[in-house]
Amino acid sequence: MPNIRSIIIDTDPGQDDALAILLALASPELNVLGIVAVAGNVPLALTTRNIRIVCELAGRQDVPVYAGADRPLKRALVTAEHVHGKTGLDGVELPEPTMALQRQRGADFIVETVMKQPEASVTLCTLGPLTNVAMALQKEPRIAARLKGLVMIGGGFFEGGNITPAAEFNIFVDPEAAAIVLESGIATTMIPLDCTHQALTSGTRIGGFRTLRSRVGDACAGWMEFFERFDEDKYGTDGGPLHDPNVIAYLLEPEIYASRFINVTVETGSELTLGMTVADWWQVSARPPNVTYVRNLDDDAFYRLLLQRIARL
Repeated sequence: MPNIRSIIIDTDPGQDDALAILLALASPELNVLGIVAVAGNVPLALTTRNIRIVCELAGRQDVPVYAGADRPLKRALVTAEHVHGKTGLDGVELPEPTMALQRQRGADFIVETVMKQPEASVTLCTLGPLTNVAMALQKEPRIAARLKGLVMIGGGFFEGGNITPAAEFNIFVDPEAAAIVLESGIATTMIPLDCTHQALTSGTRIGGFRTLRSRVGDACAGWMEFFERFDEDKYGTDGGPLHDPNVIAYLLEPEIYASRFINVTVETGSELTLGMTVADWWQVSARPPNVTYVRNLDDDAFYRLLLQRIARL
């Protein structure tokens, strides 16, 4: 029996977030303590809805779902319906969810869970803006030392940004929250655009999910087909990058990724480069390393893992 890692997923679904949730729920090595919604790709009312749709699709109504922050710490909310469609899960028709939201707020759930669980036993998996985690740190700074770590989708350096020339979407939505998290001392692994832009969909890869002949496989294929239509036009590639499942895949098979421990700082003051993650890849500053920065992956191994696990649902 594999060692089981307890995780909290913080997310703003998003088609690729949905696949990440399904990958986690399909993996016996992971104990999903709860899923927290944050406003990001779409507003909070939709992200809470979308998480529950995905849990019900997987037959996992037992997983508690919490509503988190409905706006960034200091800024107006920026959303991405132009990428994900008006619901965030466009591309597939699924029933409205019937499972209830938990009454506790997302940041409070994070704090309570991390403080109650054994030290260094909980990993935060963040797929959207870091608002909830920053709020949790503000409420109870001691969680930084109690966490096993945080694995996040966010940032970019060699690839630039995907919402502005300098900034990746998750960081840009709430750069102040990202700065709080990266300065907190949490053992943080950042999976940036530099890595996820190597995880491109293709007709063959999407077709593999169709061959599963299941509701879950068809949903995954539909989501990827919808998602990639934007990125193919944007990047001029055959297929689009599948970002968020890399957080879960990294926990399951870290050996398929290559990283370096470096300093990453978030720009919060410049109008031109707001939300930029300044990654000291060449170690030319005196700033101490604070992030395991993942730059490369084995994309074939990633899609093989994703398909194998989704086939279990």
